Amino acid sequence: MTDDRDVEGGATDAHPDEVAIGTDEAGKGPVLGPMVAAAVRAAPARIPDGVDDSKRLSPATRRDLAEALRTSPDVDVGVAVVPTERIDDPETDMNSLTVAAHAEAVAAIAREGDRVVADAGDVSESRFARRVREGASDGGPSVAVYAEHGADETYPLVAAASVVAKVERDARIEALDDEFAEYGPVGSGYPSDPATREFLRRYVEATGELPDCARASWSTSEEVLAAAEQSGLSEF
Repeated sequence: MTDDRDVEGGATDAHPDEVAIGTDEAGKGPVLGPMVAAAVRAAPARIPDGVDDSKRLSPATRRDLAEALRTSPDVDVGVAVVPTERIDDPETDMNSLTVAAHAEAVAAIAREGDRVVADAGDVSESRFARRVREGASDGGPSVAVYAEHGADETYPLVAAASVVAKVERDARIEALDDEFAEYGPVGSGYPSDPATREFLRRYVEATGELPDCARASWSTSEEVLAAAEQSGLSEF
């Protein structure tokens, strides 16, 4: 790790050969598909060359790096998937789900006393760190968590986690193209993607409802349903 600030305030003994955990998520904002969090446990020196914030890498490079991370004997990888039905649950919210996903991914690979660096998914870095620590340590190993905005741009372990999470989510989105082939490509799943919006329009027009891969609570989904209803009314 490259920062000497302590988890939740203090000082660390950062060293490239010290095993620690980095965690990040992908897919918080899309209207299609799950959110995926990943955690990577390793010494930073063992992270493959070329690892960077996943948004800076090509899809092919991300896939190659994710495969290298998953197959390395010096790296442990944990993944947590939050499906659309859980995202649409009115009893929760995206902040809580992001915390839960990070905590689940960390708990899958953590060992007692591990230090964790998380890409903060809350306006309050310290609150996010505390909630992830509590979630990961609940019934599992006790860990210390430090959270920072943009941590995937600074810490190799968090960048590695961002790559794994992005590749896992992309694979699940690509699988939707096969599942819903008759309605056209699903695109990236983001509301700003015209292909995604066109896929939703076609599906709703043909079936009268949203596909189960869509987040029904998202405004994009509500807009597509409203447009289809209006179109139906105009035919009378």
